[in-house]
Amino acid sequence: MEENVRLIERVFDILEQLSAASAPMGVSDIARATGMSKSTVHRILGTMCSRSYASRSENGTYSLGYKVMEIASTHINILELVTEAKPFLSKIARDLDLTAHLGILDGSDVVYIEKMDGHLNAQLYTQIGHHSPAFCSSIGKCLLSGLSREELDEVLDSCDFRRYTPNTITDRGALIAHLRQVRTQGWAMDDEEYELGHRCIGATIFDYRGNPMAAISASGSVNLLTDDRIQETIREVKNVARKLSRQMGYIE
Repeated sequence: MEENVRLIERVFDILEQLSAASAPMGVSDIARATGMSKSTVHRILGTMCSRSYASRSENGTYSLGYKVMEIASTHINILELVTEAKPFLSKIARDLDLTAHLGILDGSDVVYIEKMDGHLNAQLYTQIGHHSPAFCSSIGKCLLSGLSREELDEVLDSCDFRRYTPNTITDRGALIAHLRQVRTQGWAMDDEEYELGHRCIGATIFDYRGNPMAAISASGSVNLLTDDRIQETIREVKNVARKLSRQMGYIE
């Protein structure tokens, strides 16, 4: 265990050296700066390069790889998204008297990164940081519908397609067909598919490149989100998602 921890520390030592360097560094330079042997540095850099956390130039020097920038950019974008989304979530909660969620895709799950309750007696179905299976949530279905077929197949390979309620879509082919419909109509609904007595309607938020980055939803019990309120909720959620997408730089 101690050996594994030490190895992780060495990876971070190299990352910190590369990030602080004003120019690409050679193996000998990194070894001197970190106190490691050249063979250890070379071995670790090989793994880091294979994962794109480091990059090797033609002359054998190393710099930070694009993956580090990608992770940092994603984190910054999420922080910006949460900040921008709060007034929109508040509007959904206030106007519809339903619970508003903001979520992102994490593998085959949805992670809720912000939430605002509308109805005073709303049950706490989810909390910030909660994971739900994407294939039976409105936010998840919105985000799955934006994946390429190759990306979707990879995600669905890790789904257990558990039947949470009698309404859960457990057939892979049926889900793929359903996701095509979601993509066409621009919204998705969890109609008691994850939890009996609970409904949720979501729509996708796009980034400045037109890629799905998150989704927003309105949810509540079937007593609150009744059949006669579905169309009103769809309009509101789609409108909010469109406005928030524009805030994130998306141009239709």
